[in-house]
Amino acid sequence: MDYLVVFILISFLILIHELGHLIAAKLSNIPIERFSIGFGPKLCGLKKGKTEYRLSVFTIGGYVLPEIKNLNDFYQIPSSKRIVYALGGPSANLLLSIILSAVYNTASTGFSLYGILLYPFAQVLKITSQFLYALPSLFADPGQLSGIVGVVAIGGQLVAGDLLKILQLAIILNINLALLNLLPLPPLDGGKILFCLLEQIHRSLIKLRIPVMVTGWVLLLGLICYVTIVDVCRHVLRIWT
Repeated sequence: MDYLVVFILISFLILIHELGHLIAAKLSNIPIERFSIGFGPKLCGLKKGKTEYRLSVFTIGGYVLPEIKNLNDFYQIPSSKRIVYALGGPSANLLLSIILSAVYNTASTGFSLYGILLYPFAQVLKITSQFLYALPSLFADPGQLSGIVGVVAIGGQLVAGDLLKILQLAIILNINLALLNLLPLPPLDGGKILFCLLEQIHRSLIKLRIPVMVTGWVLLLGLICYVTIVDVCRHVLRIWT
């Protein structure tokens, strides 16, 4: 049951990330064709304005689909709006981390203005600094990375049905999800922001966008496959130490 709780938690945090992109798009007047909870065939939905809100078969995370005919149309949107759109997901995760920290403080030590208004920012900042400090070692040794399988396996053992531990895990995963997406690597949100800034430096750099994005997707998918295999070997088959 604990593993299922962690899996649902990860799916929820990814959904919050995509909801952040949706809100940022609406605030930036970027037309959105579809916001889906989950992936795959449509189960049900409704249309409000130009946006379809749907529930899909595989309710894992979700996605935001801008209303565009092709990729070039999306890049015709002003870069400032695209930056806001890209920042929406990580911002939503960081905001939720602050809220969850306030809830955790209240549940663990009781209600106080310091615990809900000030201390959560210090807690998020501390976890952020720990993540940034550990980041170089992750790149130096990819074997330390974990995908969804590894996070579910480790998280399930840590939470042990304890609500406070579940809150702690949610805070850490939220911050990690936000910071990983802010890395200036295509096709992450940080990579998209980087290219928006490069457009402002020199328009000719736009030509690099598609080949770099394709390369980024290939490397990202390769990394996902690698960490998934390692996680399965380590946590399921128990043949990796």
